[in-house]
Amino acid sequence: MALVKTQTDEPITVDARQAGRDCASLMVQLAASDPTARRWAARDLVDCPDAAPALVARLKQEADVSVREVILTTLTSLGDATAVAGLVDCLRSEEPALRNEAIEAMQKLPDAVAPMMRGLLADSDPDVRIFAVNILESLCHPEVETWLIEVIDRDSHVNVCGTAVDLLGEVGTVSARESLLRLQVRFADEPYIRFATDLALGRLREA
Repeated sequence: MALVKTQTDEPITVDARQAGRDCASLMVQLAASDPTARRWAARDLVDCPDAAPALVARLKQEADVSVREVILTTLTSLGDATAVAGLVDCLRSEEPALRNEAIEAMQKLPDAVAPMMRGLLADSDPDVRIFAVNILESLCHPEVETWLIEVIDRDSHVNVCGTAVDLLGEVGTVSARESLLRLQVRFADEPYIRFATDLALGRLREA
């Protein structure tokens, strides 16, 4: 006997756009009480070249994870100076999730992020310098090893250097050898630096 589908009177939720789609209307909808409206607005603002300031402002206060994801995707697609500056500012947030989301977004913008990388790696806040090294972890850019070598040659903070050494163990070549040896001497009393540099030295690839 064949099965017969039952009919239901329950309403079907449709995730559809409900308001105007011009840029001015979309920016207003970023503050809508309905997360679906905010999500659609964030998605459609990708076609509005001046949308980055509004998206960054919304990102810093948005509690809905799905809306945040769309905002970050749109900011990554825009990839302009304002979008990148907004993501950099998020690195200083007290909210770990927002910091991690900003790091992941910046990793997708190697050309836009590269010009400011040395500035981030020399930031006065050691936490920001560590986040900058975290960005390098997946930043597909030919200068990554050079920047990491500069960090371990110059930075005075053991945790920043330790983070850079960990990454050099994954991406480093023999070009990093002398800097790693100098770091061992500079932090001779730090067991972790000794361990991490030994590990990295053993993994260096030919340049």
